[in-house]
Amino acid sequence: MWSREQLKSRAKAVLRKTYWRALVVSIVIAFTGGNNNWSGRSYHSRNSGDYTYSDVINGNFIDWSFILIASITFITLMLIILAFRIFIGYSLEVGGTRYFVQSAQYKDNKKCFRFGFDGQNYMEIIKTMLLTDIFIFLWSLLLIIPGIVKSYSYRMVPYILADNPNIGVKKAIALSNEMTMGHKFDMFVLDLSFIGWYLLGTFAFGIGVFFVMPYDNATSAELYLVLRKDALENNLCSYEDLLLNQPILDDNNDMW
Repeated sequence: MWSREQLKSRAKAVLRKTYWRALVVSIVIAFTGGNNNWSGRSYHSRNSGDYTYSDVINGNFIDWSFILIASITFITLMLIILAFRIFIGYSLEVGGTRYFVQSAQYKDNKKCFRFGFDGQNYMEIIKTMLLTDIFIFLWSLLLIIPGIVKSYSYRMVPYILADNPNIGVKKAIALSNEMTMGHKFDMFVLDLSFIGWYLLGTFAFGIGVFFVMPYDNATSAELYLVLRKDALENNLCSYEDLLLNQPILDDNNDMW
């Protein structure tokens, strides 16, 4: 069993040595995660008071050419953002996740972003992450609540891929679902515990939010390590599945 206090305490200990680099990694993850805000301006060819009743009835006040251009521009931008998310964002997200998992274990955390683009890793990450997002989207079409629940069920997929990108779509999704079973509500509460920090970060013109992200990401990595340990002990997966070294036991069955 785990507690928020334990995870956060471990995360703070790791960040004391790696905070500034973790900040850069967190910013990369945030900007490749598809969270983009767009604002537009309204254009008028004449004042609204100039329209007559007949204009409204006949639809003469609608600038169809502008609507067409705006629609094409919007769709093009969305396709570019989607392509960026799929072909670059997924690999960067998994690479950033690997950085935090490696840091949490005090292992070599260099070249983690390159990891997501290496050889077969790249295509397997894209395939698994894309299908995971599609499944979450389809669940969300039913109602918002099922979508949220499934997003927690599949939360560990990027972390699993950070250990073994070639584990396979079905295995990664199934393992994440098994890892999070019985933990979803506690994970939700863990997320809520960061709201105060993020609200505080918005006071500095929103910039402060970025400084909270390493703390959040480091804590999530600690959670994954706990859930991974439980999964291994309960034979939900093997060390080979996650490309981990089998612990060596001495004659007294103590790990060393």
